Amino acid sequence: MRKIAKILKKLWLPIVIVVCLLYFQAKCDLMLPDYTSKIVNVGIQQGGIETHVMDAMSEETYMHLKALMVNSEASILEDSYEKISRDSLSKEEYAKYVKKYPLLEEEDIYILKENTKELSSVLKVPLIITMNLEQDTEEVQKVKNEILKNAPGVTDIYQVFSYMSDEEKKKMFEEVTSSLEEMPDSILDQMAIQGVKTEYQKMNVDLDQIQLSYLFDKGIRMVGLAFLIMLLAILVTFLSAQIGSRLARDLRSSVVHKVMDFSSKEFKEISQASLITRSTNDIQQIQMLVVMVLRILIYAPILGFGAITKVSGSSMAWVIALAVGLILSLVITLFAFALPKFQRVQKLVDKLNLVSREILTGLSVIRAFRTEKHEKKRFEDANRDLTKTNLFVNRLMTIMMPTMMFIMNVVSILIIWVGSKKVDLGTMQVGDLMAFITYTMQIIMSFLMISMVSIMLPRAWISIKRVAEVLNKDISVKNKKETKEFDESKKGTVEFKDVYFRYPDAEEDILSNISFKATKGTTTAFIGSTGSGKSTLINLIPRFFDVTGGKILIDGVDIRDVKLEDLRAKIGYVPQKGMLFSGTIRSNILFGNEKGSEEDLYKAAKISQSEEFISEKEGKYDSEISQGGTNVSGGQKQRLSIARAIAMNPEIYIFDDSFSALDYKTDHKLRKELTQVTKDSTIFIVAQRISTILHADQIIVLDQGKVVGIGKHAELLKTCDVYKEIALSQLSKEELEHE
Repeated sequence: MRKIAKILKKLWLPIVIVVCLLYFQAKCDLMLPDYTSKIVNVGIQQGGIETHVMDAMSEETYMHLKALMVNSEASILEDSYEKISRDSLSKEEYAKYVKKYPLLEEEDIYILKENTKELSSVLKVPLIITMNLEQDTEEVQKVKNEILKNAPGVTDIYQVFSYMSDEEKKKMFEEVTSSLEEMPDSILDQMAIQGVKTEYQKMNVDLDQIQLSYLFDKGIRMVGLAFLIMLLAILVTFLSAQIGSRLARDLRSSVVHKVMDFSSKEFKEISQASLITRSTNDIQQIQMLVVMVLRILIYAPILGFGAITKVSGSSMAWVIALAVGLILSLVITLFAFALPKFQRVQKLVDKLNLVSREILTGLSVIRAFRTEKHEKKRFEDANRDLTKTNLFVNRLMTIMMPTMMFIMNVVSILIIWVGSKKVDLGTMQVGDLMAFITYTMQIIMSFLMISMVSIMLPRAWISIKRVAEVLNKDISVKNKKETKEFDESKKGTVEFKDVYFRYPDAEEDILSNISFKATKGTTTAFIGSTGSGKSTLINLIPRFFDVTGGKILIDGVDIRDVKLEDLRAKIGYVPQKGMLFSGTIRSNILFGNEKGSEEDLYKAAKISQSEEFISEKEGKYDSEISQGGTNVSGGQKQRLSIARAIAMNPEIYIFDDSFSALDYKTDHKLRKELTQVTKDSTIFIVAQRISTILHADQIIVLDQGKVVGIGKHAELLKTCDVYKEIALSQLSKEELEHE
């Protein structure tokens, strides 16, 4: 996790940009239901009139409203409106106002000067009362007659109100005011706006134009928001993909760099098949998770919390609480069953990868021994186990989406059922109900999106742990904090002092009490029966493993005290099994010496006896080598491996049974040529054939991990029974005496 956090820390700027973009995207998404509500409530039901504060009114309406107000309220009205007439305006001003308010041609009107909260508060109730008093119904007429009865000779009811004191007005309208206060503000606003529409009709104002202008304005804004949301979503997706890709790139690089330092101990603990899965499948899972977290897991809570704040004051908030509770219960239940299976999936992927790799690499052996049926069954078993587990997990996860959609639809029906009753009772507007449904869907969708990410989370979490296991693995063969330099005065000297070695978790030593010395310009050969420890011994020199006892000195310095890079730069290593890389013959020969010249290339090819078969190829040194060198023979592969070591011009050569695939003639010519270029180097040869090591300066005979003889060929024939037995098994007595 620390490594992932460290990589993400480098990407802090794009991550911050993504979070900011997601915040603005969520804000835009939360604005859309408001616009929908306004289009329905204001644009359709209110005819595009947003507020009951009129921009203009007739003088008659002005006087009626003023008559219904107490003195303090009337003062606010007087301060907010001013009277205009044809004579008080310039030609331009008059033309402008008369176009908007045609009544100005016939009489003076009042224009809004300043809109304040106080004006909105004092204007609502008088406007509703005025609208009701102007209705020509029997009930209204009865109320008017009752009031006029107390004012003989007065025919205008508003004149009666104007003569009343503030206390009389408050007492008269007390019942009306209290009944209005029980209604929701949105309903009162609609009632007041009906009065505004009636007034505008009197003034010959084009109400259709007001409605169309309002709908066009809000519609354009919604379209603009939709385009902005699309643009933000594209930017977020682009940046998230970049962050995920860069994280995956750096993780893969870190894993490969770490694995490059692994010794056999680490490879035993984590198999090669598992490392391939971790470097590909697991890192891909982490990449997908990071993209989903940035794209959804951050966005969903912002959207959900914003929607909750929008509807938290609603009387139907309990519906949302019910839906959220059901969704959380579903997610927790499903993941309680799914998590253990996700852990098993990754292990089964490793197993399938291992079986596939073994089958592909050992295909020729499988065919030779006619075990195709057995290997097919082994693959089918691993494949079936993985498929069954994947099917179980996928079936479990497929339950989630339909169930979520079912919950969403049930909640929608519940909201419409409850909301329609409120609309019918006049306590809620249709637009508010539509907005509430939209906000509820946004909340549920937020949880749905989080659940979708949660589906990936268990498997991704397992992948994170598996990648972290590689990155946090303690390397057994590594550089010390303080390293030494080689002693140039002892150049080419290699010395084993009481060396012991035991493989990790082994019960006994593979090598015991190994001591010998090799100097510059000499050849040291190792021979012994299979399993005697020859390859293990020479693999200790480049520190593929570390000794468990004693020490190995090169140029007079313990190899554990120098840098690995410096140590291996001195060594030209040819493994027992020739390994070539995909590329060309040129790139393979110069693999350890990238700056090597053409002369180095041709020289290495000539000495390794590769020149002849290279010249026969159409592309010569630029001929393609397939992965693993499958398009060249075993002998050619071995010669190119030897050429690669020669091209390095190292101080120490290690040949681990590297001549076994060569015929006697090629072997002889190669060793003869090799003698000329290695006369100033120290050479180690592991061999099975006596003929390969006859002329070595010293031959070390190993038996069950111990040195049982050291000397030249002739000496060992006399003093070492093990060597003599090996020699006689390969050559006749006469041939040995001749040699």
